[in-house]
Amino acid sequence: MIIEGGLPQLENLLNQQLRFFLLSEREFSKIKNLLPEVLEELEHCFSFSSNKYYRRHQDVFFSPFHSSQYCIFLYKLARKIFEEDGETILADKIYFLNKMMNNLDIFYGTELPKVFFTDHPLGAVLGKAQYGDYFSFRQGCTIGNNKGKYPRIGKHVKMWSNSKILGDCKIGDNVIISSGTYIKDQNIPANKLVFGISPNLILKDNNFGNITS
Repeated sequence: MIIEGGLPQLENLLNQQLRFFLLSEREFSKIKNLLPEVLEELEHCFSFSSNKYYRRHQDVFFSPFHSSQYCIFLYKLARKIFEEDGETILADKIYFLNKMMNNLDIFYGTELPKVFFTDHPLGAVLGKAQYGDYFSFRQGCTIGNNKGKYPRIGKHVKMWSNSKILGDCKIGDNVIISSGTYIKDQNIPANKLVFGISPNLILKDNNFGNITS
């Protein structure tokens, strides 16, 4: 994978940004040690994207100055720290940095799939749910619980802007949720386009096939 500016610049950028949160030398060393594994996961994720900004010629390309790419990177970094050490101040700092810089809320305790996509994710809030591979979302999307029940989301699910999935929902594979749609405590079969607001949803057949970002 090609990194814009190279690995040393990425490390310096993280160091400078996290100094705002009083990053210690021990915490920075922890980040440096985890970066190779995080970047390997990032390359795997980006390799499935059809977005032209994720390629430099034939190689996977990562720019920390591309906010959609950078927010995925920061989530994966915080998630990796959480997987190794549990809920820590360092994971909190990276989570906070992601919220502050990219205006989205993806807590590191939320387990997103190894491959997911986003574009223009401003104002999105992704809460706890079961997420399938190739999930994608846009600005203003919300996923969360209702009365302690969380959604279960299949593979190749695409959420368009300002759509919501809340509560006891099972979303099948290859579902496209249209802009402004609000699904609450309802199941959606596989291979559907979804419109409207629960309980009055409109379902149509999805004939577009599996779609990547």
